[in-house]
Amino acid sequence: MNTLREIFARWWSEFTLQTRLMAVGTLVVSLVMSGLTFWAVNTIQQDARMNDTRFGRDLGLLLAANIAPLVAEDDLTEVALFSGRFYSSTSSVRYILYAEPDGKIRFGIPFSEAEGDNTLTIQRRIQLPDSYSEDAEQPLVRQHLTPNGEVTDVFVPLQYDNQYLGVLAVGINPNPTVVASSNLTRDVTIAVFISIWAMVILGAVFNALTITKPIKELLMGVKNIAAGNFKQRIELPLGGELGELISSFNYMAERLARYEEQNIEELTAEKAKLETLVSTIADGAVLIDTNLQVMLVNPTAQRIFGWEGKAVIGENVLHHLPHEVKMEISEPLQEVIAKANSETEDSETDESNRYGAEFRITLGTPHERTVRILLTRVLDQYRESIKGLAITVQDITREVELNKAKSQFISNVSHELRTPLFNIKSFIETLSEYGEELSQEERKEFLHTTNSETDRLTRLVNDVLDLSRLESSKVYQMTAVDLSHPIEQTLRSYHLNAKDKEIELLQEVEADLPPVMGNYDLLLQVLANLVGNALKFSEAGGKVMIRAYLLDPEDHPYHPNPQVRVEIADTGIGIDPEDQEAIFDRFFRVENQVHTLEGTGLGLSIVRNIVEKHHSMVRLVSELGVGTTFWFDLLVDESALVKNEDGQATLKDEQLGLAEKVHWLV
Repeated sequence: MNTLREIFARWWSEFTLQTRLMAVGTLVVSLVMSGLTFWAVNTIQQDARMNDTRFGRDLGLLLAANIAPLVAEDDLTEVALFSGRFYSSTSSVRYILYAEPDGKIRFGIPFSEAEGDNTLTIQRRIQLPDSYSEDAEQPLVRQHLTPNGEVTDVFVPLQYDNQYLGVLAVGINPNPTVVASSNLTRDVTIAVFISIWAMVILGAVFNALTITKPIKELLMGVKNIAAGNFKQRIELPLGGELGELISSFNYMAERLARYEEQNIEELTAEKAKLETLVSTIADGAVLIDTNLQVMLVNPTAQRIFGWEGKAVIGENVLHHLPHEVKMEISEPLQEVIAKANSETEDSETDESNRYGAEFRITLGTPHERTVRILLTRVLDQYRESIKGLAITVQDITREVELNKAKSQFISNVSHELRTPLFNIKSFIETLSEYGEELSQEERKEFLHTTNSETDRLTRLVNDVLDLSRLESSKVYQMTAVDLSHPIEQTLRSYHLNAKDKEIELLQEVEADLPPVMGNYDLLLQVLANLVGNALKFSEAGGKVMIRAYLLDPEDHPYHPNPQVRVEIADTGIGIDPEDQEAIFDRFFRVENQVHTLEGTGLGLSIVRNIVEKHHSMVRLVSELGVGTTFWFDLLVDESALVKNEDGQATLKDEQLGLAEKVHWLV
């Protein structure tokens, strides 16, 4: 039963609404017409029964009035003859029975015991209805069904001279014309009802096969096309308009498929370009919709906001922003989005309306950084409505630090320039106003001081220019440099100075030292600054040594190529551990601690920048009262290297004859 119900439900669900309404309408009309027809047939049958009832009652009364005297005289022969004539002349009479008061049947047509000895005699009793009464003035009439059809039974009490003689029962056949007409009407109605529903079912099946199914296939195909499935095809062997429609649909799908194949690679390439551009730009980019949900975020923004490894796409951006950023831009962000949801942008929107706001925020974790955040509205192609908001994040920590350093640098330079300029101006003004009153020795002393301050001012300006040039993006040309040459030139330059201070100036350079990759002038400046500092802070009788030697690869396995180490060691006053980190800062001077006036405080900053230009780092070891050693490593030039099968670089044979090293450490 359930299976049939499911089959019917599935079959019914395949019909369209119009077909269902047509089927329901047909059912209602057919049921109404059939009901009216059956009502008319029933009415006709009721009228026929009433006519049969009246006819049977009248016929029974007539027959009873004629045979009652004969029954009273017990003249059964005459009763039989009269009844026979009556039965033969009336075709509608089914039977005639006469029963005695005790119910015993004495006479009957078509059978009777009064027709002779050869007549079949049936000893039977009549079964009278419960509603029958001997004293009734009117006959009892009823209808009942028999195997041969419906019969109207008429029971007439036989009264004669107020004496009850028995009962006369007459059976009346219904009117054959009325019966035939009503049966015909009923049969025609049933046939019409069945025919209508057979036509409806056949029409529905035909509709499902020829119209509904193709239309559903077309509807499904259109949905698939709308969803992007351009491989959708409809294969139904139909002709006519539906066949042309299906053929046009397949042609359209084929054209769309070809168009997709032709453009998908281009679209994919453009999308990849845009995604690559967004992911590789230095600024962070976050795109949100009008519900504040994240649509796109690039790696830079993930790094700045600490979103690495977090699934923020589709989430509310305010739930994931750092606290400092959330506190600053939450309200402006919601205001911009609220305007986006309530207003439309004019086609001639100016720059001030297109950009929401700009913020500068300092992030405290995990490292203190300063970021600039720009809120930009994203408009549709017609520039009429806002589709989202772009959040641009710029890490300006370096910029802030540089601005701070620039301000500090300018302040320091101003301070450093002010002192010699003030001294020069003071001494010149004194010479100008009181020159005649000064002695020769005093004038000579004033001029010597002015000359010293001028030299100091010149050194300061030169150092500032050198440092500015080194910190710029200028690229210096690196060539093969034989370190023995700048070392010898440095020793010659400071020979007299060392001799005047009674300081021994030494060198220890390995024989056959391979050339290094560097810039000769810059390396000469590094050696000059380091040797000059060593002489300045060494007492008489001290020593300053320049060493250069090839590092043992086994002692430095972290670097694949050979390196040369350069050391400048002195036996000077040393550097306090607290100052060792700060000595490379600009304008920091150890002489501030020892009350000397020489130096600009930029020498070691210049050294650090030059060494970094050579992809190395300058390091130091120092002890107060013992001395200081600065050192840095330089890569051996490729012209002195050869690579083995494993790709590891080693020195050529002519560079292997190295002298024995002499280690002198402070």
